[in-house]
Amino acid sequence: MIKVLLADDQALVRGALAALLGLEPDIEVVAQVGSGAEVVPAALRTEPDVALLDVQMPGGDGLDAAGALRSALPTCRVVVLTTFGRPGYLARAMRAGASGFVVKDAPPEQLVDAVRRVHAGLRVVDPTLAAESLSSGTSPLTDRERDVLVAAADGSTVAAVAARLHLSEGTVRNHLSAAIGKTSARTRAEAVRLADERGWL
Repeated sequence: MIKVLLADDQALVRGALAALLGLEPDIEVVAQVGSGAEVVPAALRTEPDVALLDVQMPGGDGLDAAGALRSALPTCRVVVLTTFGRPGYLARAMRAGASGFVVKDAPPEQLVDAVRRVHAGLRVVDPTLAAESLSSGTSPLTDRERDVLVAAADGSTVAAVAARLHLSEGTVRNHLSAAIGKTSARTRAEAVRLADERGWL
């Protein structure tokens, strides 16, 4: 049996995926969680062979959870499953050690096949997304510029972002200015939107 952990913050989606995978004679869903923070504890309890992780979840996104899971339980293979097929997400997923990347609107049999192939030691990547990722290149943002944009995404003031990230206000302004330039945006709100659309956040 291939033991699978599911992580998705939408209970309906999580339940549907569990039901779908449960129909397969060689797959057993051993854990279901709704946040990134629950992934590693659940994996350590149940020792899954494959983890299906949604990208956008509370308590740390699926990409961060993928990296943490690879460190905590190296035998568990990770498939990132997302509604948002953004090239930047693919690059981040691969850097985090994911073995697969599947968009949620893929046919059900493609997801089942991805679980089996990743379990067998192969890599599985949505072909359209792979082509887009190659053509769009990697994110030009540094890790700190990304952190500052994420912190500023809710419209927080420079002072609030600086306090949250334990940086000086001048440093925050410099990072915001660099991020605005690298995204070819006019404002920081536009920089956040463009970076998010490209999967860089």
